[in-house]
Amino acid sequence: MKKKKSRRSINCYECKTQHVCCRLGAWIDLEEAKDILSLKLKGDFFHLEKDKSFPSGYKIGTSIEDEQCTFLDSDGLCSIHKVSYKHKPVTCKEFPYENKRISSFADVLCMEYKKKLRNKKRAGRKK
Repeated sequence: MKKKKSRRSINCYECKTQHVCCRLGAWIDLEEAKDILSLKLKGDFFHLEKDKSFPSGYKIGTSIEDEQCTFLDSDGLCSIHKVSYKHKPVTCKEFPYENKRISSFADVLCMEYKKKLRNKKRAGRKK
């Protein structure tokens, strides 16, 4: 029996706490970081690493350790997104997905995904 491909079913617009998914920052491509630096926004990058899964071959973090993304502003919104969605890193645009699959952090960071899991468990108990 073939498994059906999962469709993207998380609607971020329904989320009441969109900033929660940014509370641990993100790994982004080095070239995206250079683009963001040109915007002269408040925020920093940390811990550059080689990573062949990123287009430039390098990734860099938007937070220190388990801190929130340094590009979240005082109202909990993404300062990059406020300037222009086109500058927002791919990792951030795609979350809670990663390489077309639910991210391993979705169950921790994505409130809409957590809600779907709870509803699925409830439905399973009712059967």
